[in-house]
Amino acid sequence: MEKIELQAQVRPETPVEKLRKQGFIPAVVYGHNKKTEHLAVLLSAFEKVFRKAGESTLVNLVIDGQSKNVIIHDTQRHYLTGKFEHADFYEVSMTEKLKATVALEFTGVSKAVKENGGILVTVLDEVEVECLPVDLPHNIVVDISVLNTFEDAVHVSDLKVDKKVEILTDKNEVVVKVSPPREVEAELSAPVVEDVSKVEGAAEEKPAEVSEEKPEKE
Repeated sequence: MEKIELQAQVRPETPVEKLRKQGFIPAVVYGHNKKTEHLAVLLSAFEKVFRKAGESTLVNLVIDGQSKNVIIHDTQRHYLTGKFEHADFYEVSMTEKLKATVALEFTGVSKAVKENGGILVTVLDEVEVECLPVDLPHNIVVDISVLNTFEDAVHVSDLKVDKKVEILTDKNEVVVKVSPPREVEAELSAPVVEDVSKVEGAAEEKPAEVSEEKPEKE
């Protein structure tokens, strides 16, 4: 397993906005029976680590020279820029199982999509698992080449993981399937039914009566 390291420091007594202007983001690290610590992490370094680790890969968090095994448990981003503004790290015990969400990575080519014009429908993009931290997968590969017809589907029970990893998500849930294309031609060729009752009613109206009054004699 690739070792991913991130440097951090105990958060100085600096206002959060000033900390961010200096290129850092505030963070916390906590865990079961662990004391919560408030940290400062260099934003650029955190962005690189997050791209590699996501929220399901162990990170070696080094706080002023002291190492902790953590996973990125939660993040907050700016609502406009999308930049990270805060991070939560969860310190794990290497001898205790943990629960985490693992992203699904889709690979392969579906015959139902390529040859039959179907639409790939992704129902799940992550699943929950339980395992020891050392066995936590970064992602789970889903092969969509098995989707040959519109009746085929990949279920959670079809996912391939190491025997040391238990998937907690309902085994019967659909992960991905293919829907048939819309019958556009059939819709266009369908007869158009219009309400002509008003037109018919108007056609049946009687013409205005002509006055038969005789002209007055001079």
